[in-house]
Parts: sequence; structure tokens; C-alpha cells
Amino acid sequence: HSPTTSSLMASNVTNKTDPRSLNSRVFIGNLNTMLVTKADVEAIFSKYGKIVGCSVHKGFAFVQYANERNARAAVAGEDGRMIVGQ
Repeated sequence: HSPTTSSLMASNVTNKTDPRSLNSRVFIGNLNTMLVTKADVEAIFSKYGKIVGCSVHKGFAFVQYANERNARAAVAGEDGRMIVGQ
């Protein structure tokens, strides 16, 4: 059977407080969440590694990676990037 879209999307859990989770999480600020969806955030950030959680809030988002190396790569690669003009 083929995977459904929902099984491909990461969970909404980005608030675990253990050190490994904290070091593997990326904060995305100044985000136009009227236009940017969870799927958009995952599409942009998935090239850096396996996303295990993604949550979009008003004006910001968090991406939870499987490991710290992926999170650091995402920060290095996306710092200062404009997403839909913001």
C-alpha cells in the first residue's frame, strides 16, 4: 500500500524538554503564518534531515529534527532566508 499524506508529515510535537530534543530543535521566527503552512515549513527544512516534529504558531514555527547535526545544518543553511517575503 502507498503511504498517505498524513503519514508522511511529521508529528506536531516540538516541546520535549530533554537535552537531546532541545539541541535538535530549530526556531523559525518572523514567519508569515497567514501564508505559510506546516507542509511548507517541512518542505523547506526537510532537506537538512529527518523531521520528527513540526509546529506552526502565529508568527513562528519549530522544527524538531532526529538529531542535533541536522538542526545545526538547517540553522546554517536557512539563517536570514526570506519565506514568502518575510
